[in-house]
Amino acid sequence: MKIGILGSGTVGRTLGSGFVKHGHQAMLGTRDPRKPEVQQWVQSTPGAAAGTFEQTARFGDLIVLATLGRAAEEAIRLAGIDNLAGKTVMDTTNPIAEAPPTGGILAFFTGPNESLGERIQSLAPKANVVKAFNSVGAGKMINPSYAQGKPTMFFCGDNSAAKQTVAGIIEQFGWKPYDGGGIVACRAIEPLCILWCSRGFQHNQWDHAFALLTA
Repeated sequence: MKIGILGSGTVGRTLGSGFVKHGHQAMLGTRDPRKPEVQQWVQSTPGAAAGTFEQTARFGDLIVLATLGRAAEEAIRLAGIDNLAGKTVMDTTNPIAEAPPTGGILAFFTGPNESLGERIQSLAPKANVVKAFNSVGAGKMINPSYAQGKPTMFFCGDNSAAKQTVAGIIEQFGWKPYDGGGIVACRAIEPLCILWCSRGFQHNQWDHAFALLTA
């Protein structure tokens, strides 16, 4: 597939490298494609490219939203809402507020009965938004290895075909997919970021992942 990644930070570059590793084409979308870190990534990632948010949205058959949560809606607007129509948008963002954590617990700018994923789906109603890869750090996103077995990647969205596509990516990247339901399930999946980060803040360890066990 052609993958358009909105966001050129660590998460965007990590996922972009993962897509290229697995045979996809990837374009990294950013406000300034000439930034040194972006150009360095392109040069070190054969088959990758960089462009503006709009160019990237037009390029991608599948779009990955990998900005900071508080920049996600603006990135969607810069990409062009019409450019996302009919496309799967894999949303990796979390609504982390600018306030520092309290006792190792992050603050969100959303309330308990809303989510950033729902906001993004409302902003781009013709896109098929699927929340995924928001509950682990970038260092373990691509084909992680754990002695206990494969970790679980929780995902959700309203479109079944889009979810099937994302589930395939999850498996390709070495995870067990778990379908949490419709886009409203972002209200449950996004807070996993808080739980994941709390262990990191407490123990200064950032290499863990979640696993769902069933009888």
